[in-house]
Amino acid sequence: METQNASLTNIDSLGEFGLIEHLTKHNETRHTTTVKSVGDDCAIIDNGNNITAITTDMLVENVHFDLIYTPLKHLGYKAVAVNLSDIAAMNVTPTHITVSIALSSKFTLEAVEELYAGIYLACEKYKIDLVGGDTTTSLSGLVISVTAWGNAQKDEVVYRNGAQENDLIFVSGDLGAAYLGLQILEREKQIFLENSKTQPDLEGNDYLLQRLLKPEPRTDVKDMLHQLNIKPTAMIDISDGLSSELLHICKQSNVGCNLYEEKIPLDPTTITVARDFNLDPSVCALNGGEDYELLFTLSMNDYDKIKGSPNFTAIGNITAVGTAMNLISSSGVITPLIAQGWNALS
Repeated sequence: METQNASLTNIDSLGEFGLIEHLTKHNETRHTTTVKSVGDDCAIIDNGNNITAITTDMLVENVHFDLIYTPLKHLGYKAVAVNLSDIAAMNVTPTHITVSIALSSKFTLEAVEELYAGIYLACEKYKIDLVGGDTTTSLSGLVISVTAWGNAQKDEVVYRNGAQENDLIFVSGDLGAAYLGLQILEREKQIFLENSKTQPDLEGNDYLLQRLLKPEPRTDVKDMLHQLNIKPTAMIDISDGLSSELLHICKQSNVGCNLYEEKIPLDPTTITVARDFNLDPSVCALNGGEDYELLFTLSMNDYDKIKGSPNFTAIGNITAVGTAMNLISSSGVITPLIAQGWNALS
């Protein structure tokens, strides 16, 4: 028996993306309408005149969220938002969702109503329809699974694998704030567990906490870029950290990159709080995750169209096929870009 067990492989040794790659390496598509299967933010289905982008994501209690500091209404909203972010990353507008939940006996009807209040709030804000789902029992806490989809013209869709040499790398918004929000809540949780009479000290950190607990998917980016007459060559949403996502684009496009640390957009509060925690703000942006901004590449020919926009920041450039993926520090030191972001299996 010991010999038999020694030959087995621990799942966490593969990591989340290694596991996905392993499980799907023999996957075959049988329908000509399947334009894109696994390997991107969404699957893409050909409907004749247009396409449908489909994605699904799970949030699991004590893996993706902690109910000690996560309000149920915020959690319902976030469960929808993270899926809409994947749709937006394909340059598609979301239209519909289904929601499935597994509940333990600790949840009251009122608690579930609060969860769904957040779900419906997200539906209202992003003009999507909830059209189905499932409910079941859980023996180990709350699980939420959302499937989202949307439609677009075929020539509008952007994949991860289209980046080309000399393309510029851009990002929407600012990065690292959600990770600092998590650090604040984890700190206050530990203080509370040691003394339940202690009130949490959250003053002045509303922005960081909102970025973690109630993220907003960048469904507006598609229209912004359209108004600038720009279509990205590759795009992905930042859920696992900037470094992880840029590596996905480079590996799937078979190119290298130069990412400039000093160009990474950081909110002033992110910088201040990171230093309070003795953390490097840039490292929080590179590895923290859950920002749900969009990372994209575009042709140098489009630079003049976007350079004056306050909504996007140029952070690097794509290099030739087979070249390295590099991080260039503020002092000019060049180091390999390493994915150290969120890993759901670790």
